[in-house]
Amino acid sequence: MTPLLAGVRVLDLTNVIAGPLASYQLALLGAEVIKVEVPGIGDLSRKMGADADLGKRQMGASYLAMNSGKKSITLNLKHARGKDLFRRLVADADVVLENFRPGTMDKLGLGAEALRAINQRLIYCAVSGFGQTGPLAQRASYDQIIQGYCGLMSLTGDADTAPMRAGLVVCDTTAAITAAFAIAAALFRRASTGEGEVIDVSMLDCALGSMASWIISNHLNAGHEPHPLGNHSHTSAPSGTFRTKDGVINLVNNEQKQFEATCDALDMPELKTDLRFIGRDERMRNQKVLQSVLEARLAQATSAEWEERLSAAGVPVGPVLTVPQIAAHEQLRARGVAHSVPAPAIEREVQVVGLGFHLGGRPVEITAPPPVLGEHTDDVLRGIGCSDADLAALREDGAI
Repeated sequence: MTPLLAGVRVLDLTNVIAGPLASYQLALLGAEVIKVEVPGIGDLSRKMGADADLGKRQMGASYLAMNSGKKSITLNLKHARGKDLFRRLVADADVVLENFRPGTMDKLGLGAEALRAINQRLIYCAVSGFGQTGPLAQRASYDQIIQGYCGLMSLTGDADTAPMRAGLVVCDTTAAITAAFAIAAALFRRASTGEGEVIDVSMLDCALGSMASWIISNHLNAGHEPHPLGNHSHTSAPSGTFRTKDGVINLVNNEQKQFEATCDALDMPELKTDLRFIGRDERMRNQKVLQSVLEARLAQATSAEWEERLSAAGVPVGPVLTVPQIAAHEQLRARGVAHSVPAPAIEREVQVVGLGFHLGGRPVEITAPPPVLGEHTDDVLRGIGCSDADLAALREDGAI
């Protein structure tokens, strides 16, 4: 099967997460992603992760997570000859992806306008904390900064523990997926019109967009000011984490029929006609009372027993697993979520997570390992006419 993005060339200037995760999605879909890195330094994530030895070898565990299937070249974009090489690559590229602070590429003479003058079909995508415009545009930013700005931290935890950051880099991740989606959409339009695009992805905008489904809409359209509720829902009850005999389970009742099924599965049919819990609004007003009533019953059996019983009744229910537990779960093996990729640079295979969907009933295959810094420099530059003598001179001059 021909990969969905076969024939698309992406020049990826990004670092760490939001940009590299976006280009990783494109690479797994078949795009040729050329990772353009600073000579001798490379992506900051090459030094990051829980294995110090891998970091010293510029193949950090953080880097391994989202760079399989890419090519790596080194270019000094502050050097005149490095800039010239990049412009030559742009002439035959489909996408340029960067996550510098707004204005950085313009100062280098490599901004969207300059590059699209070379290649009018170019899709230029910039990912930044606050976007290219607005009073905060020039602020330095990381995921935690955006989590604080977007309101997420104010809602994470409960009344005693909030504000608290989410346990993953959720703002980086939503920005990455948004960038990949926008690039794919621009490529689709260009196929029929020949028209390029300039895409401005703001981590803050993406975070707010991901919250818009209920939290932001409830405030903008219903005047509701949300407060931290710990593991419980802002919109339905019982929906949250509940104590059992030996731990906790997650239980969600978004619909009346789910609440009634829960009552039956717990052998508590009287709750269905209890005036405190008879409808959604009543249950939300009496959320804490309902939690106490349910937990008294749930304490009589284990989490596994309740999960089996509630699930059989059609109630959305599940355990609260650790990362090692979900990593070993049979569901991941059945879906082919984790892939083993040979990585000669570190003399072993690495485990990487693929795309969140199947194509044609199968997971998208990952075959190429994360590249060593500058591994493909010579091959890529030969493709634009550089000879061996040219490459030696460019290295001597510090351009690559």
